[in-house]
Amino acid sequence: MTAKYSLEQGMMSMKEQMPQVMGPFGELMNQVTQDGLLTAKTKRLMMVAVAVTQRCAPCIRAHVKAALELGASRAEILEATGVAVLMAGGPAVAHVATVVLEVLDESGA
Repeated sequence: MTAKYSLEQGMMSMKEQMPQVMGPFGELMNQVTQDGLLTAKTKRLMMVAVAVTQRCAPCIRAHVKAALELGASRAEILEATGVAVLMAGGPAVAHVATVVLEVLDESGA
């Protein structure tokens, strides 16, 4: 089955149809992903690892791309996914071997 929406399109549609939920969610995302004691790049690397452990392909795609935009290298992203593999085992390996590597290759990283 082909997805009707990309993650970005679906989230925009949700924002229009569920502003009371998506407005606060967007604010939380904006606050959490800013530099703080941890850099925004470090936080995105953490988000890549968590997305892998949760087996969320759209999340993986979004967070790998965001990490690259913040200057993360392919090696840093793969190191973060190593933590996910440790914590999540075989299913994490499957997502790194498919989704993460695909996004990195598509992005030229």
